[in-house]
Amino acid sequence: MPRIAEIARKTKETDIKIKLNLDGKGTANLVYPIGFMAHMLNTFARHGLFDLEITASGDLEVDQHHLVEDTGIVLGQCFAQALGEKRGIRRNGSCLFPMDETLARAAVDISGRPFLYFDGQLSESPLISTNEGGLEYKFQTGVIEDFWQGFAGAAGCNVHLEILRGRSDHHKIEALFKAAARSLRSACEIDERAKDLIPSTKGSLPGFDAPSVLV
Repeated sequence: MPRIAEIARKTKETDIKIKLNLDGKGTANLVYPIGFMAHMLNTFARHGLFDLEITASGDLEVDQHHLVEDTGIVLGQCFAQALGEKRGIRRNGSCLFPMDETLARAAVDISGRPFLYFDGQLSESPLISTNEGGLEYKFQTGVIEDFWQGFAGAAGCNVHLEILRGRSDHHKIEALFKAAARSLRSACEIDERAKDLIPSTKGSLPGFDAPSVLV
């Protein structure tokens, strides 16, 4: 069965539609108003080999927080839906990813029990660039933790992300997205030796729907 999910979420603050194919080729089709986050989401798709379609808008006149956090939530919901009961997956994955002067580490466990550990070593200074019209554009780096908090909660997984060393906030964030994508790719892969099994010694806890809780 194809492991594909498509979810739309509309609130008074954001309007987000995401389609995810876990077994893709790393193709991203994005209509996303925050250029730096679009760059990170494209990177995430490429390194995870996830096919990703996103159309999003939000109240950027208020802040970037709402749209970025809600994007993490909807993306996490797509992972939970596409994985279903998680039968046959490897369940956990990790990656040590170097990017120039930066070294990032990620580890994930798709257990159904949400938890985020985040140590991005970010300066909180905005990343400044210009758009096609020559207007100055600032990205609020603090919202990156909000994205991963939303993702971990909605996907129902443990996510540990940390920067071991680095200087550039751009490199730190990008290395974290690459490490997380490769960790999730490994965790979501089907283990041919256990493709008919729930990856747990006890199975799934009764009374839970999606994401199912593994123990």
